[in-house]
Amino acid sequence: MRIFRDHNDIPADARGASAAIGNFDGVHLGHRSVLDLARRDDTPLAVVTFEPHPREVFAPDAPPFRLMSPAARANRLAKLGVDLLFELPFDTIAPLTAEAFMSDVLANGLGLTHVVTGADFKFGKGRAGDVGVLRSGGARLGFDVSVAALLGDTSPVSSTAIRTALTDGRPRDAAAMLGHWHRIEGPVLHGEKRGRELGYPTANMGLDGLHLPKLGVYAVLVDVLEGPDAGTYHGVASLGVRPMFGENTPNIETFLFDFEGDLYGKQISVALIDFLRPEMTFDGLPGLIAQMDGDSARARDILTALPDPVPVHG
Repeated sequence: MRIFRDHNDIPADARGASAAIGNFDGVHLGHRSVLDLARRDDTPLAVVTFEPHPREVFAPDAPPFRLMSPAARANRLAKLGVDLLFELPFDTIAPLTAEAFMSDVLANGLGLTHVVTGADFKFGKGRAGDVGVLRSGGARLGFDVSVAALLGDTSPVSSTAIRTALTDGRPRDAAAMLGHWHRIEGPVLHGEKRGRELGYPTANMGLDGLHLPKLGVYAVLVDVLEGPDAGTYHGVASLGVRPMFGENTPNIETFLFDFEGDLYGKQISVALIDFLRPEMTFDGLPGLIAQMDGDSARARDILTALPDPVPVHG
């Protein structure tokens, strides 16, 4: 998949696409139906989206809500057969009138031939444009418009419902709506290395900007995305603020079973499979280690019992 972060100077071989427009946070089953509506045999499949997410601009003080980072979204869209991702800077797009967005961005800039949006799509300065304006503009400017069935927050499949499932510690319910396991992706960071001292070396990752699932311990599948140890591993992860050590910045620490490589700086993807228990404090390290032993044994049993292939497409 090719990624463009500006609507100007698009090469000729990236023009003429059929594109779905939206935020695609989580890339859930509802989003897949929109992508399917945009698929055409004779044109590239594209997604037009915006960074930062408009909600981050209009409500900057709201709690983190995103289900995935831009990189994780791009990885998921590529797996679904998207050829082109137009990840446009929202600060450039937001001031445009509806007419300028249609003519300068969609038609002349990206050269789209077909556009798919949801029924509630609003665009242009002051949200002046809607699907009626888009249809009439497309007829003038040379692109077709299809409108996908509305998947609002009351739909059985919505980003809001997925966030609720994750907040409740129900990752399998979230996965059923996503069509894939909920994943946290990013680089492995240097931590305090306490896990190594306890016999449980962990891969530490930040959670900045992401919706926080229920804090606690999870059985996980881990994809190492690069390097000599690339592959899929079983593991157990602690998502939280490490109350045992008096810290308060959420992160995720993942212990990969039967793994001895060096993951610092490598990109990994941690899929939440089952919630095992909430965060706990212990009187001392022996109690903590005993609990970690029990968590690991339980996670091994859960992950070994997963069907092969797993019905949710990682």
